[in-house]
Amino acid sequence: QVQLVESGGGLVQAGGSLRLSCAASGSISSIPFMRWFRQAPRNERELVASIGSGGIAIQYGDSVKGRFTISRANAKNTVYLQMNSLKPEDTAVYTCNAYTGYTNYWGQGTQVTVSS
Repeated sequence: QVQLVESGGGLVQAGGSLRLSCAASGSISSIPFMRWFRQAPRNERELVASIGSGGIAIQYGDSVKGRFTISRANAKNTVYLQMNSLKPEDTAVYTCNAYTGYTNYWGQGTQVTVSS
């Protein structure tokens, strides 16, 4: 079992920045993929960013490329999402995910609201 707790969400003006953190209850060093998803009201959940166990194999959703950066600190059992140049359309609940290859673990999510 892996428990994930997100933090760092909040209200920010367009053009601003936030850094989300996802703290895991156990070691994440062997977890192949750590990912951030988001879901806005009336929208489907979408993949924001994904990072492999060695800090490589990084992928981003098209809407956040060039603005968001995912990173992981395995020694701290934490994954980060640095979000820059935020837009109102980035408003959503952001949820951390750990994918072991056969099991998904999810956090509770953190709200990010970007005002225009």
